[in-house]
Amino acid sequence: MKTVTVDHVKIGEGLPKIIVPIVGKTTEDLLSEAETVHALDCDLVEWRIDFFELVHEPQAVAKLSHNLKAILEKPLLITFRTKKEGGVCELSDDDYFNLYKVIILEGDLDLLDVELFMPEKKVAETIDLAHQNGIKIIMCNHDFDKTPEKNEIITRLRSMQEKGADICKIAVMPQSSADVLTLLDATREMYEEYANVPLITMSMGALGMVSRISGQVFGSAATFGSAGTASAPGQVPVVELRKMLTTLKLS
Repeated sequence: MKTVTVDHVKIGEGLPKIIVPIVGKTTEDLLSEAETVHALDCDLVEWRIDFFELVHEPQAVAKLSHNLKAILEKPLLITFRTKKEGGVCELSDDDYFNLYKVIILEGDLDLLDVELFMPEKKVAETIDLAHQNGIKIIMCNHDFDKTPEKNEIITRLRSMQEKGADICKIAVMPQSSADVLTLLDATREMYEEYANVPLITMSMGALGMVSRISGQVFGSAATFGSAGTASAPGQVPVVELRKMLTTLKLS
């Protein structure tokens, strides 16, 4: 298993890293959120730019990333979550990749989120450009309706790895406790048998909350905690999450 280092944070080693999302709609909201998150005991910050009212202006996004990074003093992940995978804003594929190109070339960030099921050629070009500019890629997939079969979860994670992701992420929705076990077992098998990059996996909602704190046992290298507004169902407040991870620390 390779680790991935962003700034001073080594993902894939030790306790799962805590990522906190910021989801403000306005510049003022985001700057205020950044001040709050700066003081929190988290490892990385995710800016969900699909919430941002100026997301249709790529230069505005890139410019604000510099201000946020300076305030946060933590590694920054930038994510545009598409509507089909749980985001709040609609963009055409062309606009999505143009936005990312401007962010890569003009922004200040450490990681960029790219969805697995976007057009392959454009994904490959985006990953190459990001890597040329020292930016790591988290490739992801979300299913807010169900939990796929174990083999399908593993297939998707392996596909992300093959496409050049630095970190592979999947989030699924359980309908039963058996679904949570499916996600955890898929994580374990992927980690033990196939992974050569860090994994981030989670079962969403209250039912799946155990998956957000048990990553060190099954092979998930990071988890998402909330500082205020959660960006996905089941996120645990950061202070509580840190206590849980520390309590469950493997010797």
